[in-house]
Amino acid sequence: MEHGIFSLLPPVLALILVLITRRVLLSLGVGILVGALMVHQGEEQFINAAAGDILSTVTGIFYVPGDGVNTWEFYIILFLFLLGMIAALITVTGGARAFGEWAVTKVKTRTGAQFTSAVLGIIIFIDDYFNSLTVGNVSRPLTDRHRISRAKLAYIVDSTAAPMCVISPISSWGAYIITIIGGILATHSYMEGEALQAFLLIAPMNFYAVLAITAVFAAAWWRLDFGPMRRHEMNALNTGELVNRSRGPVPGEHETEEPEHTGRVADLLIPIAVLIGATVLFMIITGIQASEGGATVLSTFENTDVASSLLYGGLISFASAVILAAVRKVRVPLIGAALWSGIKSMLPAIYILIFAWTIVSVIDQLGTGEYLAQLVDGSIPLMMLPVLVFLLAGFMAFSTGTSWGTFAIMLPIAGDIAAVVDITMMLPMMAAVLAGSIFGDHCSPISDTTILSSTGAGSHHIDHVVTQLPYAIVVAVSSSAAFLVLGASGSTLLGLAAGFIVLALLLFGIRLAAPPIQKETVSS
Repeated sequence: MEHGIFSLLPPVLALILVLITRRVLLSLGVGILVGALMVHQGEEQFINAAAGDILSTVTGIFYVPGDGVNTWEFYIILFLFLLGMIAALITVTGGARAFGEWAVTKVKTRTGAQFTSAVLGIIIFIDDYFNSLTVGNVSRPLTDRHRISRAKLAYIVDSTAAPMCVISPISSWGAYIITIIGGILATHSYMEGEALQAFLLIAPMNFYAVLAITAVFAAAWWRLDFGPMRRHEMNALNTGELVNRSRGPVPGEHETEEPEHTGRVADLLIPIAVLIGATVLFMIITGIQASEGGATVLSTFENTDVASSLLYGGLISFASAVILAAVRKVRVPLIGAALWSGIKSMLPAIYILIFAWTIVSVIDQLGTGEYLAQLVDGSIPLMMLPVLVFLLAGFMAFSTGTSWGTFAIMLPIAGDIAAVVDITMMLPMMAAVLAGSIFGDHCSPISDTTILSSTGAGSHHIDHVVTQLPYAIVVAVSSSAAFLVLGASGSTLLGLAAGFIVLALLLFGIRLAAPPIQKETVSS
């Protein structure tokens, strides 16, 4: 049945409800229900049919009749639970604190301290929650010593966490996005069965993520402190006031239970190294097993089983974290409490994930993107589509505070538009959605990643929001230029070059307008 303009109702209704209620699950749930009713309208007992359709989609996440356990979506959920427990064990063994104390003795300059924090944000890319909380807590002793404001640390944490997670396939974000992309590609018979390869091609087109990480290092190297951040850095450098105490207690400083002992640096590094190493190993193994006619590097990663590899790597990493906790003689009740805390920390993300998979199915059945494509086709220049999608996704993520919810609504729509207008725009359009979602997430005061970055860094949340906003806007302007060039040329390299050039010009102009702060003396 043709739904026409009414096919917009479920995603638009979900967006409006999120704006009004700030409750993502409720809003997505209403969108799913309304969409399912529309799909089955006109049928006899359409309410029962809609309910059955929703139930079938949800149960299919865990079990597929005739095939058994769903080794894709269900394995991703199990992987998220493992991530939460690994992060909790690293905390109780004292590994995070030990690393911070070690780093203080090795890094001697303010620039080096900021670089170290940024590199940690890049290395710990397996999950944004884990990244935001761990990097903030690990880096705080180091940045405090060098009189780097907590607002600056929160910016560094936030601007490396989500950007790294969104371009890394070995992360909760990567696994989630690959799952959605796989369904979209299959729907349109485009690169079918090659979701991982598509993700790897999209990653360098995610201009906002690439340029945001670049801006973090440029800001540290050139000492770019502008906007509200300049006042925070001046206070920190010249008075030692790292955070505005007049706002009240500093978030995150007393909310996490302290580990029973100091732990060792290895308690942090080993589980992370094992997770990365084991996951990559299993990706290679499963890719070789699935390759036909002799495996090559490309065929191996084209055919790898990402979900299974993440699960196996997570299990081995989890085992290593448990062993380390036992070696450190952490009390069993404390380990149990940490594991339960880690599981609970992942529940919100898993709930959103399940609802996202469901609304993707509903939007596909309604043909929402196809209708939008009919409106766009011929009325908007093709070269403008990526930048317009980038800005729209940015607005949606800013308004809702969730990049994952934006992925759920915008990715299938962008895919449908590209399929109708120009199939070669499929990957650039989806890259624009991912980039815009991160931009909006960075600017939103209700974003969970933004809140966790404030907490991990020990910054007041409102200070983090207002100080990060100017940096995010500078990167977004550069990204818009990059997407314009990508839309016009179809070249990722030309788009990246344009983005880097505009970013460099903007940062150079900012440095002239706001020269580096003249520091007094920094305690050694």
